[in-house]
Formats: sequence, structure tokens, C-alpha cells
Amino acid sequence: MPEQWQRTSVTLIGQAGRGEEIPLTGHSAAWPGIFILPGATGLDMPPVALFADESPSLDGSIFRSARTQARKVMLPVFLYGVDRRTVNELKRALFQALNPAHGHCLLRFTEGDHTRQLSAYYEGGAEGAEGETAGFTWARYGLTFQAMDPYFYPLAPERRRWDFGAGDPFLSTTRPFMPLRVAEGALGGPYTLSNLGDEDAWPIWRLYGPIKSFALTSPVTPRRPRKAVLRASPPPDGSDLVPAGKSLTIDTRPGKKTIKDSAGVNYWSRMDVAPAFWPVEPGETEADLAIVTGGGKAAVTLELMPRYASYV
Repeated sequence: MPEQWQRTSVTLIGQAGRGEEIPLTGHSAAWPGIFILPGATGLDMPPVALFADESPSLDGSIFRSARTQARKVMLPVFLYGVDRRTVNELKRALFQALNPAHGHCLLRFTEGDHTRQLSAYYEGGAEGAEGETAGFTWARYGLTFQAMDPYFYPLAPERRRWDFGAGDPFLSTTRPFMPLRVAEGALGGPYTLSNLGDEDAWPIWRLYGPIKSFALTSPVTPRRPRKAVLRASPPPDGSDLVPAGKSLTIDTRPGKKTIKDSAGVNYWSRMDVAPAFWPVEPGETEADLAIVTGGGKAAVTLELMPRYASYV
């Protein structure tokens, strides 16, 4: 019964997160409501597919790679109504929320000081069987869902901002060339990137002009010993790559991967050859953000959604 979940709050939101939030915990047993029962499955580590090669001269196989697969979740729920009308109202509200034609469901878990949610499509379990899993004022279902994206996410992304310089020239025009003096704001780094999740997170970068050129270089880690760089060189005519008052958004998320300014102009052709989209690994890492500013202050922001293996 609900007390089995104790201080963990579970809610279900249908219609791609736009529907009414249906609480599944925290009810009194005397109230009409929908309760999550003990026995839920699929809420911890997502399934993994392993890929390996076999050798005719060696025992076993050679590991090549792994890929996280879609997650299946089962939630046992109990609908309790004080009369026939209330249980039917509970059913209708639940069925409307579950309908995959209206979009995915959000399974939201709050425990302690954090809330994490999983996007999943209802797959089955609410077909019903009168006399076996349902009565005049109650019903019991084992709801099954499939999460195409198997990770849990927080309600809001993590954000960081860095400001660069006051728009001084890259090289001083009033001092001797040697010793070399680089203007403040022309180069930046290393900067600490923080990912609180369990898996790599793909960032969204926003660069606020005036910026003449930039290079966003990934951290060097044991998993990724080679640097990856997102770079754009200065325009040949000496103008600002990102003018003052405009911003450039670089979305590195798989399936997105866009580079557009605030007016919707595609910047792919203005990037250096083979831009490398790189993720932020879990924990704290240090990246180099090299920004050459134009005639004013520039800024760079980082936005990422941590990915968690479980709701805990």
C-alpha cells in the first residue's frame, strides 16, 4: 500500500506532460484515489546491449561496445472509489492520461530534496478483468510503459555563464609587440564544467556577441584522451562572427545538432572544418573556452540536462 513508498512521492502526468498531475502516493486509504502498490519494476538501471566479436582461435568473445536500450517499466496501481461513480471517474482520468496518441507520460519521483522524471509511453496493463482484478468500487492494474529515452532527468537544466573581457584588441596597439600581451577576454580557460548525473550530458552552448571567433575545447579524461574542438575562425572581412545584440546557439544533443543564431541563420558553413560535438562527462571536468571578443563584452552560457540511471 502507499506506506510502502514512505517519503517517496510518485505522480503520473499524461499528454506529454501537459495533462493533470495524478498523485500515486500520499493518500489516506479511506479516500478515493489511485495508489501505487509494491512491486514496481524497471526503475533502476536501464537495460544494456553488449556487442562483441568472436575469434575462431580464442575462447569466449572480445568486447567491442555497449549501448543502453529502451527501458520497460511496470507500475502496479490500485484504484479505490467510495462508490461506482468515483471509481469510474478515476478510470477515465487515468485512461486519458495513459493514451499514447495524446503523447508520452511523465513518471515523476520526488525523494528527499530532488525530483526526477522519466518520459515513457503506456504499453498495456489497463485492459481489466471484472471479478479478478476489478470490483464494483475498485480496480487493480499492472501498467506497463516503454521509455524510448531510458534516463531520468531533473525538472530544470544546469546552467553556467562566463563573461569575457571588455572588447580590447587581441594584440595591444600601444605596447611593443614583444613581450606578447594578450588582451583580457581573448582567451579563457580552463573552466570547470559540472555534470551531476550518472551519464554523459550533451550541452547547449549560447554565445552572446560581439564575438570575432571562438574555440570550445573538450576536457581530456581517461575515457576521452583526445581533445575535441568546436571552432569558428574570424570572418575574412574582419567583421564580428557574432555581432553585438545577437547570440549563437550550438545544440549538441543527439538528434538535434544545430548551430543557429538568434535570427535563425544557419552557421554550419561558418564553422571550421569538421566541428566536433562533445559531451560533458559525469563529475567535474575542465574545458578550455577561447573567445576573441569584438568591441564590447561577450558571454558564453552552458545548459545541460543531467541524465540519471534511476530516480534515486
